Amino acid sequence: MASIAVIARGGNLLAIHLTDALRRQRPGTQFSLVSPGFTASDYPGGAIYVPTLSDRNGMFPDLGEVQAVVQQSPRLEGKKLVVISSALIYGTGPSRQSLVTEDYRAAVRSSRRIADQWKGLENLISQNFSGNQLTILRPVTVVPSQALLSRRLLSNFTLTLPGHNPVVQLLSISDLAQAVLCVMEQDCAGTFNVAPDSVVPLHAAIRLAGGHRLPLLRSLQRLDAGKEALEYLRYPWTASNKEIKQHGFRPEKSSIAALCELHPKRSSVLPEPIFDEFGMDRQAIDFYCRSIFKFLWQYWRIETKGLEHIPQQGPAILVGTHRGFVPFDAFMALRAVAQKTGRVPRFLTHPGLLKVPFIGNFMRKLGGVLACQESADRVLENGDLLGVFPEGIRGAFALCRGAYELKNFGRDSFVKLALRHRVPIIPFVTVGSAEVFPILAQIKSRRWKRYSDWPCIPVSTFPFLPVPLPSKLHMQFLPAIHVEENSGAEATQDRSIVEAISHDVRNRMQEAVNEIISKRRSVFWGSAF
Repeated sequence: MASIAVIARGGNLLAIHLTDALRRQRPGTQFSLVSPGFTASDYPGGAIYVPTLSDRNGMFPDLGEVQAVVQQSPRLEGKKLVVISSALIYGTGPSRQSLVTEDYRAAVRSSRRIADQWKGLENLISQNFSGNQLTILRPVTVVPSQALLSRRLLSNFTLTLPGHNPVVQLLSISDLAQAVLCVMEQDCAGTFNVAPDSVVPLHAAIRLAGGHRLPLLRSLQRLDAGKEALEYLRYPWTASNKEIKQHGFRPEKSSIAALCELHPKRSSVLPEPIFDEFGMDRQAIDFYCRSIFKFLWQYWRIETKGLEHIPQQGPAILVGTHRGFVPFDAFMALRAVAQKTGRVPRFLTHPGLLKVPFIGNFMRKLGGVLACQESADRVLENGDLLGVFPEGIRGAFALCRGAYELKNFGRDSFVKLALRHRVPIIPFVTVGSAEVFPILAQIKSRRWKRYSDWPCIPVSTFPFLPVPLPSKLHMQFLPAIHVEENSGAEATQDRSIVEAISHDVRNRMQEAVNEIISKRRSVFWGSAF
């Protein structure tokens, strides 16, 4: 009978549950809970190290304990070691990507200390153990465990942060045990995320588990949980399990099932609802399109042209203009496309919007995804419509005077996306949105920029006139540009091709804007089509 050591201090909740799960799944193997000073020769099958968490929030590993484990490295020579690290190593914040891979290295200021602690643990282990005998697993929130999110979800009343509903993943103990056995039996070396296939919004997880949500201001919760720990209750943080799946790991329980199995008296919901990995809520979108968006559509008397150019299926990139620090034109474009095709475009969204309470949740429900290469790739790979505003935040904060002179398109990333994924580009323009809350001046402030990620403080009719002006909006979708028919993915490396396509798109959009402006009788009335 093989014998494997589970290295952990006494009272380590995760280690206790993991050992029990390993024994159930492999009754022919002896798994023994041992202290960091164990005798390695007694366990020829190798060892599994479950770090002790040094803080009451369950976020920081005890690096002093890691040193004690490192001292065992000569005795573990030639034996397999599996280390249970954490997906906390990726940090969190408004600019964190969804479903991050093992090579994700983002500079996240808000949770840097937690991420650095876990990185320090992995570095200490890696420097003292042979690479081909070492496997590091990075699980998402395991239930049950001492992690802050796990402990709160196990309570009848769960403290949350008002205006924040992050998408999370919950991993069952049995799936973590399966991942450990998978890498040990196949002798897989390296670093792997361990996560379920599904995600769940925090509020839905609380509701489906039969608990009750108790919103409490962050300033009050910081007295108990600390600033950094609360960041993981503000923003989505999910990890991709694609890499470990290639080695045979198949999670058996969803995030909801992992949570519900902890409450045997509470019946799980069957069939389980399927939640969008980015947090989009189609029911909420349908509701907004029938209510507030319909009212705004009529208030601005929006007229459209060219919606027949939107494909009924398959991926495509919608390249548009955006004016105003409130993305009303994006909301109206979403409604126009949804009403015409039944499809919901996912717009790349600046992290400055996603960090604001309530507004960030609202944007994610509408299909907004973080503006980054990885998000865009995933949207197109899923066969969805991707909406981009290549002028970036400069276009949104353009002064009302000269607002319809298109800005430069920056890095032309949308062209490279279209070439790489071989999808059409559909330009669209909106005239009239710059007058909804006209920006009259800009105030530069470094402090404001650090706080909000906005380039300036816009001086507008808001908040002096809190009601948006009833300007008339004209929205036109231009014929699709099929760059994939003439150029392949290799063209992304040719700067001249990329710039030529970008200039062509920009020129078509500018011509359409100029034509609409020349035909509209007034900012407030008159048809342009």
